[in-house]
Amino acid sequence: MKTIKIPPLPAVLLAIISVQGGAAIAKGLFPLLGAAGTASVRIGFSALILLAAYRPNLKQLSPQQWKAVVPYGISLGAMNVIFYFAIERIPLGLGVTLEFIGPLLLAVFGSKKAIDFLWVALAALGIACIAPWGDKGADLLGMCLALLAGAFWAGYIVLGGRISKLMDGGQAVAIGMIFASVIVLPFGIAGGILNHFSPVMLLSGITLALLSSAIPFTLEMSALKKMPARTFSILMSLEPAVAALCGLVFLKEMLSFYEWLAVALVIIASAGATLSKGKQNL
Repeated sequence: MKTIKIPPLPAVLLAIISVQGGAAIAKGLFPLLGAAGTASVRIGFSALILLAAYRPNLKQLSPQQWKAVVPYGISLGAMNVIFYFAIERIPLGLGVTLEFIGPLLLAVFGSKKAIDFLWVALAALGIACIAPWGDKGADLLGMCLALLAGAFWAGYIVLGGRISKLMDGGQAVAIGMIFASVIVLPFGIAGGILNHFSPVMLLSGITLALLSSAIPFTLEMSALKKMPARTFSILMSLEPAVAALCGLVFLKEMLSFYEWLAVALVIIASAGATLSKGKQNL
């Protein structure tokens, strides 16, 4: 797959918009396909597109590579389907905000710096702002599912770092998508996705795959060649805000003051943790 020649900053921002716009479109399909069915369509078509683009030779994989790529793919699949189950119950912006807790905790894990405890406290305050105290706040099950998706996201990051030392990134994602499909497709089939097979579903699947996987992955690879990883991570902290805006524009999901406050607190915590980690590595 050829990298797109776009300046790094616009490339990252376009990648974020592509992913969150794709998530908004996916949620719009929930009434027809359900969360599991939509996840199956997205992951299935993403796998086909990435396999066609990178054409990995499965016969050449070593046992060590297989041991790394299988759990990587399983984490990828679980992260996606659980996240879709989450945003079926809560607004897209809140789902992404809570999912970000996983990578945030991973970033500060094992740190003994006092400032890192501040980032965790800010994230916890953000969760408290949207917790269902009494009859108010977000759906509790939806919140828990989003946090669980974040845990799989953290696992995906760890496994991705391990596999990046063993094989090409594009090849790893393409093969990982095979195992992600194995995890997700049974949920979609059980939910009756085959009953909705149509040209519209095919077009929706291809669109989701392009917006959620192929396009942002290509843009991110292009940006990372010219942009420091620390800067890239800080920009990625904007995802909860972009998700909330996409939810507002495409899904008419209005967030309350406290929900926007939660989004802001998690963004600050995520960016702060990235800056703090960057200073430790200097």
